[in-house]
Parts: sequence; structure tokens; C-alpha cells
Amino acid sequence: MPTDGAIPCPDRSLPPPGASLWMLGIGGCGMSGLARLLAARGLRVGGSDETPSDVTRGLEAEGIVVRIGKGPVPADTVMVISSAAIPDEHSELVDARDRGIPCTTYAEALGMAQSDRLGVSIAGTHGKSTTAAMLAWILLDTELDPGFIIGAHCDQIGGGSRLGAHMIPHGPHQGEGGILITEACEFNRSFHHHRPTIGMINNVEEDHLDIYDGLAAIIEAFAGFAALLPPTEDGGSLLIAHDGACRNQITPPLRCRVSTFGFHPEADYQVAWDAAVRRAGILRDGMWVTQWTNAMPGAHNALNAAGAVILAHQLGTEWDAAADAITRFRGLDRRMERLGMRSVRSGEVTAYTDYGHHPTEIENTLRSLRAAEDPKRLICVFQPHQHSRTRFLLDQFAESFSAADEVIVPEIYFVRDSDAEKKKVSANDLVNRLLDRGVDARHEPDFDTIVQYLETTLEDGDLLVVMGAGPVWTIARDFMATSS
Repeated sequence: MPTDGAIPCPDRSLPPPGASLWMLGIGGCGMSGLARLLAARGLRVGGSDETPSDVTRGLEAEGIVVRIGKGPVPADTVMVISSAAIPDEHSELVDARDRGIPCTTYAEALGMAQSDRLGVSIAGTHGKSTTAAMLAWILLDTELDPGFIIGAHCDQIGGGSRLGAHMIPHGPHQGEGGILITEACEFNRSFHHHRPTIGMINNVEEDHLDIYDGLAAIIEAFAGFAALLPPTEDGGSLLIAHDGACRNQITPPLRCRVSTFGFHPEADYQVAWDAAVRRAGILRDGMWVTQWTNAMPGAHNALNAAGAVILAHQLGTEWDAAADAITRFRGLDRRMERLGMRSVRSGEVTAYTDYGHHPTEIENTLRSLRAAEDPKRLICVFQPHQHSRTRFLLDQFAESFSAADEVIVPEIYFVRDSDAEKKKVSANDLVNRLLDRGVDARHEPDFDTIVQYLETTLEDGDLLVVMGAGPVWTIARDFMATSS
């Protein structure tokens, strides 16, 4: 739904080239990517954000106007687009409504951008950014010239957004509107505003419990997303995980083609994975269709890669060409990103940073990195993200760090949380649960103090993993910037 009180866009379409848009929260990952895509389509794009950043400076360098702080909406604006973090009472939204300027949300604008493209929407509690980037890379490598908006930066595909071809250049969809790959986020049911032709659901778990009452409501939301896909005769297709995506509750009423993938032998596309050599492959009806070596470790990344390979094949890429491309995919920022090695007094430490902020993500990442790096010790710095996720999944979080030898927890990164909610849970609550389970854990509220602690305690052969969706990544940056 549009922001409460907003003036909806009557035809749910983007303005023509040359029209002026104003974007609130333009410095966010998704919003900045959308800004670049809309500017590439010929729209005049500007926006505001609370604080300057490398992202806002990058937008300005590309000719997109960015204002830091609040102010009046520019006079020539024909549409205002706001991120999910913008409250209804934001002064610029109020200004736009008072002046009769149509207002819409980031998710609605994504749907508008898909309206003249072959939309590929990738959904799931986790794995969206990685799978979307993998798919974008395969399609770029096989010259299908996709557009995409991804909520993470990937040097290999040129960043986090791209306009792509207006029409698909070759393959079974030749001549149709160009491919546009987007992440389909379940927060606030925003993916219900997408207009996909092809969809994917990686997994479905409890999350965003400030929005949903529980898993049943989340499953219902994913079912609503899947129901957006057109019928089979109009090209509609859903790829859904055989296990872990609640497919039996989601797929029965669908009119689109449905395919499943996963490790289970009854999946339509069975995925094989040999962790020792990072070798993955796909079988169809018991026969190999392709195999590859996965650069990113972990069974979960083998599934992400398999999903991207299958989607690429459905879009017109030959199996072996897709496999060859995914073999060369190096990864994206803060998704099991290997920062390198750094000397300490007794030798060298390997450091990674990761965006994981859900228990399943944490467990998968830590187990995969321990297996891949075989460290003497695994030291994890984890910043919890948001009151509701931390509070309601506290026991699951405590169980997810079994692969770590020590966990250091800074303050919770609160987003959209009221003062009352912030008092209901603390970083110490997580530390105490970890200690109860025999995990060595400590709370250090200050980032600089954590960097100093790492300097004095890390030893030769240790693995440092800095995790979380907030600014915790700066700890890894600062640690790597100095040497003993």
C-alpha cells in the first residue's frame, strides 16, 4: 500500500523521460540503485538523505542532485518516491501531499519500472542479493544484457544497478521487453507491488516480526507474491526451493509454471554439492545437465548459484555457458566477503565481513567459513539488527554461533524502533544466552574498543568474521587498515 496519506499515482506508471522525480532516502542501497536506473531512463532524478555517505557522493558524481537534510520538494517535481525507512510524517512527504504531488514508495516504483520489462523478482528470507547478483553476472556474461537493481554492491557486474537493453537480444524471449532483475523484499509486504513474469523463492522463515504476527502470516505474504505471476500461457514461471520454502502452502493455487530445486532427489532440479572441492551440479530426471566449481563456499551458496543457473537457462542461456559463468563469479560486498590477511604480533589473521543478520544466515556463514578456512579459532563480531528480530529470535540467535570460538557483541543497531521497544531487549541479553550455552561471549558497546580488543587478542591462524546489517562492517575496515 502507498504511504498512509500519500497521493497515489493514478496509472501506476513512471513519468515520461525528462520529468523530475524526488527520492527520499536516496542514499539507501535500493533507492540509490533505483535512482541510477531511472536517471539512465532519461528521468531527472534528485533526492535527499539524512547523512552524507560514499553512496550519496557517488550519486552526485554521476549528476544526480542530493540534498543532505530536509527542505522543500523542488518546484518542478512530478513524483516523490520514498524508501521504507521514511515515516509518514516526514516533512518532505507532508510538503508533497500539501502541494498535490503524487507520492509512491520504493517498492511501488520498482513495480512501475518492471511494467515494460521481463521482470525477474527474487524473493526469500535470505539469499536474495547473492542470487540476484549471480543471475545478473551470468546474463551479462552470455550477452543477454540485463537490467538489475540489487541491494548490494558487486564490482563484477558494475555496482548495484544497471539499465540493460530495452529489448532482449536473443534466445526464447528475443524481442520482448528487456530483462529487469530485482530483489523482492517481504518487509511490509512490499513485494506485492512487483510486476514479475518470472519469480523465485529461495526460502521462507520467521523474520520482520514487527510486521508479521508469525510464520503463518509470512507464508501468506509469500503466497500473495507468487500469485502475482501471470499464467503459464503468458510466460509466468516460479522457481521455488523444494525444501524450506513452504511450497505446499504457496504453490497449489498458482496458474504459472512451477519448478522446484534443492538437494532432495524429488526436486525438479536436484542440486549436488561436494563441499571438499566446492563442486556443484544440477540433475534433471536423474541425468546431469551441468556442473561447476563454486567460488563462494557453503551449501547455501551452492543453492543460490543453482537457482541463478536455472533461471538463466529459463531466460535463454545454455546450461554449460551458465555454469562456466558462475564458476567465475567472485562474490559481492559484505556477503562472505574475504578482506584478506593481516599481520598480528604472532603471525597472520584472515578477515571476512558479512551482511548476515538472521540466525540461519549466521549459522550457514560461520559453518561454511570454518570449513573453508580451517582456522585455529573463529572470532565473530556480530551486531544485532532491530529490536523485533533480536527479541523474538533470541534463542535462535544464541544457537546459531556454535561454530564460533568467541563472539563479541556491540550495541543493537536499532531501525524503526521506538524508545519503548529499545528498552525491551539489549545486546547483553544475547551475550547472556550465549554464555548459558557455553559460548565465550562479551559485550563491547564501542566500536573503537572492539578494534583495540581484536588488536590485543587475535593470534596467528585466527579467522575474524564481522557480521551484521548495520555499520559494524567499519570494525573490519578499521582493523584491516592498521597492522601490528
